[in-house]
Amino acid sequence: MTTPQATVAKRKKLRRLTGTDRVVLGLMVGIPTLIELLLVWGPALFSVLLGFTDARTDIDQPGGVHFAGLDNYKFITSEYPPFWPAVQHNIIWLVFLAVIATPLGLFLAVLLDQNLKGSRIYQSIFFVPVMLSLALVGIIWHLIYSPDAGLLNSVLGTAGTADQIDWFGDSSINLWAALVAASWKHVGYIMVLYLAGLKGVDPSLREAAAIDGANAVQTFFRVVFPAMRPINIVVVVITVIEALRAFDIVYVINRGTNGLELLSALVVQNLVGEGTQIGVGAAIATVLLVISLVPIVIYLWQTFRNEEKS
Repeated sequence: MTTPQATVAKRKKLRRLTGTDRVVLGLMVGIPTLIELLLVWGPALFSVLLGFTDARTDIDQPGGVHFAGLDNYKFITSEYPPFWPAVQHNIIWLVFLAVIATPLGLFLAVLLDQNLKGSRIYQSIFFVPVMLSLALVGIIWHLIYSPDAGLLNSVLGTAGTADQIDWFGDSSINLWAALVAASWKHVGYIMVLYLAGLKGVDPSLREAAAIDGANAVQTFFRVVFPAMRPINIVVVVITVIEALRAFDIVYVINRGTNGLELLSALVVQNLVGEGTQIGVGAAIATVLLVISLVPIVIYLWQTFRNEEKS
């Protein structure tokens, strides 16, 4: 509880700021805020507004852009065939990263935190994909998955035969092939984040758990993992964002068609494709924005509520 004396002292400290200090502080806060408003929230809000218009560039609009209400949303949900498969694929992408790729990155971080011989070399090997763009990752895995002379089919002995597998061309398996390729990069990223988190955990917590008779598994899940709550929040946010903004790799493979439909790919197809229906593309982008915000807001709300209770 703040006492009157503390309040008076705080006001006295504020009065010590000179005019120059206040100008500098205002600029330090105002300029980044203005940049974020102009480059992030401004375009996002403008995109949401466009989703309620009939804006398009593939036909002449002599009367200008008109308000269309929910017409674009009705169109994408009932008359646009790729929309629901794209929603399903984005959900699968999110579940795959959250259930398989992210825990694998955590597992590697725990192993490398044990000061194994050559751990620095292993860290570098797993971190290399993180430095590559998803477009380049797609090209690398395109070579691995190539049906005629790809590494995978060559290992399986099916390259150049009638039994060769078209990993990216077969719509029943290309989504899973793309997920493996995307996870190659995601695992290394999560590993680095959790390695940093593990290094920051107070060693006395592990010592106290060992004194209480906890084994290594119990110590990790009951002591170490909860202590990395800030890292866990970052990982959840990154996993959701990576799953919903996935675009580069599927666009490199087949431009997000034939089993690789994703919401981000549909946005690009409607904004810069042959039939540029800007209103439709903006509506899909708005749906993507809402879907991405929901799990993040729910998780952050639960996390901060638990912190207030503790």
